[in-house]
Amino acid sequence: MLTRPFWGYTSPWQEMNRLQREINRLFSDLSQGMVSTAPAYPAVNVWTNQEGVVVTAELPGINPDDLNISVLGNVLTLSGKREPEAIQEGGKVHRRERGYGQFTRSIQLPFDVDANKVEATYKNGVLTVTLPRLEEEKPKKIAVKAA
Repeated sequence: MLTRPFWGYTSPWQEMNRLQREINRLFSDLSQGMVSTAPAYPAVNVWTNQEGVVVTAELPGINPDDLNISVLGNVLTLSGKREPEAIQEGGKVHRRERGYGQFTRSIQLPFDVDANKVEATYKNGVLTVTLPRLEEEKPKKIAVKAA
């Protein structure tokens, strides 16, 4: 086989292999772009401490009365509806990227929470849900007895 450089040029077989790799990479990039899924909505941040869990969700343009928040065991479910923007009479849509309609997102929490003490606030398009940990789920310090 001609795999060594030929008169100062790379071998035709190396060039064919390089071309094949480039074609494979091109089709791999294309196929990954075609099967990508939409990001989950709403985008959330979840953080914990010893007292419980705090979930913040980006929900701009939502009427807080249209939000439903439920907790069952260690699963928080956010659902609601965002209404489409009203267009003035005679107006024409040039671009519409902001979505609208129904949404539901369930988030598994790292432990069970006390559903009776859950609090939620909505400010500047961000929903903050504070979920206190059940007393029996809180870590307990164990005293070591000297023998």
